[in-house]
Amino acid sequence: MAMVCLTDFEEYAKEHLSKATWDYYAAGADECCTRDDNILAYKRIRLRPRILRDVSVSDTRTTVQGTEISFPVGIAPTAFHCLAWHEGEVATARATEALNTCYITSTYSTCSVEEIVAAAPNGYRWFQLYVYRDRKLSEQIVHRVESLGYKALVLTVDVPYTGKRRNDIRNQFKLPPHLKVKNFDGVFQETAVPEEYGIPANTLDPSISWKDVYWLQSITRLPIIIKGILTKEDAELAVEHGVQGIIVSNHGGRQLDGGPASIDALSEIVDTVQGRIEVYLDGGIRTGSDVLKSLALGAKCVFIGRPAVWGLAYKGEEGVREVLQILNDEFRLSMALSGCRNVAEINRNLIQFSKL
Repeated sequence: MAMVCLTDFEEYAKEHLSKATWDYYAAGADECCTRDDNILAYKRIRLRPRILRDVSVSDTRTTVQGTEISFPVGIAPTAFHCLAWHEGEVATARATEALNTCYITSTYSTCSVEEIVAAAPNGYRWFQLYVYRDRKLSEQIVHRVESLGYKALVLTVDVPYTGKRRNDIRNQFKLPPHLKVKNFDGVFQETAVPEEYGIPANTLDPSISWKDVYWLQSITRLPIIIKGILTKEDAELAVEHGVQGIIVSNHGGRQLDGGPASIDALSEIVDTVQGRIEVYLDGGIRTGSDVLKSLALGAKCVFIGRPAVWGLAYKGEEGVREVLQILNDEFRLSMALSGCRNVAEINRNLIQFSKL
């Protein structure tokens, strides 16, 4: 069967992954309202195409943090890629290197940061970081990724506690014995503490606050991007604390159910930031026109989570490349049909909100 759109990959993954694995990737928190609204929100936004603009040549390139990428779609940090494909994050890294875009490697990778770099030495990578009760754990991994050439830290701030994902609880989800959170291999000794997503429960630090941004700045020279901001108030605080970027994100709807769709939160954050730092977005991107809408509302780049995993489940590295290529082709076509020849021509005049 020809894979024509991202939904084809989703259907393949649902059919071929085990129920527990599919449920883990698909999970939203509680009633999954925010997860589902991430996708539905794009359907409420309409485009205002301009015509007769000579779109015979188009250019999808952009920059993030001063580095050029081939088009404004990267891979969001998603855990446990080896559940979907035996090579896991190594395959994802090769695919993003081949398409010259950004891959945000998850702390919860089933391949180590060293293995990922060795597999795709020329790839452009950021590293997604959690802050642990044991600050030394976080500090050690920051120094590891900095020495390996990762280009930014993506501090995820919306998980003081893990959201309630009902199917994971029903399935008693655990990593199979042959897989580990490789970045912490050997760090956590066998204990009686129950495991939560591959590491002992209560390892994340719920006391994390803005002062931890200063702490991070004191131990690294890497740019710090905060992932998980949904309000103008927190966007302003991020700028005041000297971070280099924001990822507007509700964690794929996996944390607080009832929060806004990412795309619905984007405008107020872009308006608050006023170009002082770059703003990105993840959550609900399924088509090239979703990418176009996000950029028109002020995102510099978007990141995909679940669709990358579906690509892995389909055909490993080749599947991720196909997912990215489809989005690239759809984005280029949507740009042209809207009268945009390059990313710089995309602006809010393209957008009209549906009355539905």
